[in-house]
Amino acid sequence: MTDAPKNVLWIMADQLRWDYLNCYGADHIDTPNLDWLAQKGVRFNKAYVQSPICGPSRMSFYTGRYVRSHGSTWNGFPLRVGEATLGDHLRDIGVKCALVGKTHMTPDRDGMKRLGISPESTIGALVAECGFEVFVRDDGTNHTDYPNRHAEDYDQYLRENGMEGDNPWEEWANSAIGPDGDMRSGWLLENAPLAARVPKEHSETAWLTTRGIEYIEAQGDQPWLCHLSYIKPHWPYMAPAPYNDMYGAKDVPQVNRNNSERQSDHPLMQAWAEMRVNQTMARADVRDLVAPCYMGLIKELDDQMGRLFSYMRETGRIDDTMIVFCSDHGDNMGDHWVGEKDLFYDCSARIPLLIYDPRTKADETRGTVSEALVEAIDLVPTFLDFFAAQPKPHIVEGRSLAPLLHGESPDWRTFAVSEYDYATRDARREVGVDQADARMAMIFDGRWKYIHVEKMRPLLFDLKNDPSELCDLATDPAFTTELSRLSALHFEWTRQHHNRTTRSAAVIEKMTDAKEPPGILIGYRDKEELNNDGREMPDHASG
Repeated sequence: MTDAPKNVLWIMADQLRWDYLNCYGADHIDTPNLDWLAQKGVRFNKAYVQSPICGPSRMSFYTGRYVRSHGSTWNGFPLRVGEATLGDHLRDIGVKCALVGKTHMTPDRDGMKRLGISPESTIGALVAECGFEVFVRDDGTNHTDYPNRHAEDYDQYLRENGMEGDNPWEEWANSAIGPDGDMRSGWLLENAPLAARVPKEHSETAWLTTRGIEYIEAQGDQPWLCHLSYIKPHWPYMAPAPYNDMYGAKDVPQVNRNNSERQSDHPLMQAWAEMRVNQTMARADVRDLVAPCYMGLIKELDDQMGRLFSYMRETGRIDDTMIVFCSDHGDNMGDHWVGEKDLFYDCSARIPLLIYDPRTKADETRGTVSEALVEAIDLVPTFLDFFAAQPKPHIVEGRSLAPLLHGESPDWRTFAVSEYDYATRDARREVGVDQADARMAMIFDGRWKYIHVEKMRPLLFDLKNDPSELCDLATDPAFTTELSRLSALHFEWTRQHHNRTTRSAAVIEKMTDAKEPPGILIGYRDKEELNNDGREMPDHASG
């Protein structure tokens, strides 16, 4: 271990459930390498994302700010020019901040054009890439109708290894050959059990691991943060052999749902259940096809973590590099009769978070579990703390996890917040809600999960007595007190400063001490009163 930390390796999986790792209690899958990381560091048991959707979740991860603060509330909604990112903060102190993989960043091109910032300029490139220096950007498919996906480098790699095609990402990494010899697409869930055409050594997960190692090998003495961000186990659900059939339906954990959920009187939950993706994933036969592939993709990721961690040990990088592993959200996988990653159930909004801190201060917490309420926005201040940067609480809304990593008992938050903008979902029109009002917010205090639904009644779950979140208590008069208390917490959070980012607290205190600016004399009756306050008359006047 060391007292002179140097680097950060921040690993993020896409759409990985917290409860599909051994170290979080899963017994249906083997993840020994991530379990090793948990033993080397701290496993955070109550970590929540700021939104259960890729884009807004990641923008909160990268800015350290709540979704309502940075404004990128849905996939494809640009992060506005001027939002400070982790890369901006780190460059201020001479730390490189690089990307290897996915960000789901959509640049604010209209804002850049208005301000005269060329995307080809140094500043423009950083603004367009969420503050990261791009070693490789890989967001997935290169479909022409979805221009903000970037898999060109991976496509080129596949072609160099004999896998030709107009779109190798689609045709090799996410397609299979069916029993009849025809090409089968990974977009169709019925094909999930088939092996992807790409060999495992050339899969997207293996390739990104290689690129991550290449980035680390290329670094000199300058401190760095590498964001190694994987596509999988996000859909399309298709894995290379042998991971495609490593698990079967008998290995999948029992689905978490009951019939009373389908009989909910909540209009939004009723409309949600009718959306196509939820109708499909609610089918047992579909889940039995998809979940084993999902597990195989996780197993492949864990195997690649073994390769990566071995490299870190063999090169000595384990001694001076903080390693953080998390996901951007989970996957409902048929639980609660829904698919995708919407809503605030723990299978979606709760994430795995493992942090290995190489500093000797962290020795006493190795292999421990923290029950503190942690938010995704806590990583930015944690990284700034690690690199000994000055904190920026007027911009960054999260809190450094360093005290928890070092065995301290800080005064910590009493509730976590997550937000969801469902304006583009079909259910919004089904319930007749205007796009401006299509928002929800979660307040979770460690036991009670309160869901504010604008223009409708809230939802309420007691995770102590109902850890599976199967019983909505919001209409039960016995829980009126809890509803009022949690609603008040939500109101408390909304009243906080979220956008006063251009002046730090220290500057504001100095402004307060200085009173009005020089030459501005407000409220003085006469010269004596002015002089008693330590102020002076302008040179041109005597009184």
